[in-house]
Amino acid sequence: MTTDQPAMILWIDNPEVYVEAMRVAGLDQRMRLIPVERDEEPSKEDLAAADAMLAWAAPAGLLTRMPRLKWLQATMAGVEGWLSRPDLPDDLPFCAARGVHRVQMPENILAALFHLTKPIVAAALDQRDSRWTRRTSEPLAGKTLGIIGLGTIGQELARKADALEIRVIGTRRSGAPADHVDSVFTPDRTEEVLSQSDFVLLLLPTTDQTKDFMNAARLSQMKPSAYLLNFGRGASVVDADLVRAVTDGVIAGAVLDVFRTEPLPSEHAFWTTPGIDVWPHVGGLHPNRDVLVAELVVENAARFLDGRPLLSLVDRSAGY
Repeated sequence: MTTDQPAMILWIDNPEVYVEAMRVAGLDQRMRLIPVERDEEPSKEDLAAADAMLAWAAPAGLLTRMPRLKWLQATMAGVEGWLSRPDLPDDLPFCAARGVHRVQMPENILAALFHLTKPIVAAALDQRDSRWTRRTSEPLAGKTLGIIGLGTIGQELARKADALEIRVIGTRRSGAPADHVDSVFTPDRTEEVLSQSDFVLLLLPTTDQTKDFMNAARLSQMKPSAYLLNFGRGASVVDADLVRAVTDGVIAGAVLDVFRTEPLPSEHAFWTTPGIDVWPHVGGLHPNRDVLVAELVVENAARFLDGRPLLSLVDRSAGY
């Protein structure tokens, strides 16, 4: 290894996983790796020498201390925090960790659908009290799932939902057709998705267009028997409007995996509103998440070294 090799800072909770993945791929012979634990900070010398960095976040102003930085790789799909930074150069190639939730997130969303339609919790409570109660579950087959934000996760979910005979519709910016999706609408036709769906799923990033997206007006466009599921970003929902809509019977209820403030404050109305289920941001958790992210990092590192286009580049104008 020579000192003129490109250097990459691995500033994360488990840098050894990424070092090993780079070693197996042979990239540690082409790039100097600088592992840094997340609760520490790279040295002044390492910041000055780094051509690339993988990080969850970074203190304000840190990027200005990295004159050689040519590629920034985030460890998560949601990158609004990075995009709001004044020290993020406009011309810096910046990649999200899109695609790493392809398996876990759709499975957990399906779990939410089963939670809403099957007496799973009721049976557990009955067993606790040694009480025999036969209950009839609501079929998912024939129901309509409306996905607001048909990205990688939404399209994988549609594939799995199709096997359950669930009709899937949704929105995406392009309006282009998607496999296993019955109808795709552009965002300006969101009302058509809301009015047809038995379950409305939000998979939106945080942008100027999606903040407060699910407000009282849009909630009123849903069926009274429909449920809202949010596995995207907490800022997409107006909290007070949702509490009021569920309480007043405008919609049947909600399963929420993401929130404006996390952890959700103990005094928040979501905890105590009947019909609203709080899931503590578990939708994308995976026992081997670092391994999945490392696969993307290795691929992008190889592309970076070879001068090829990087995967999951963030569209600054779109916000993701």
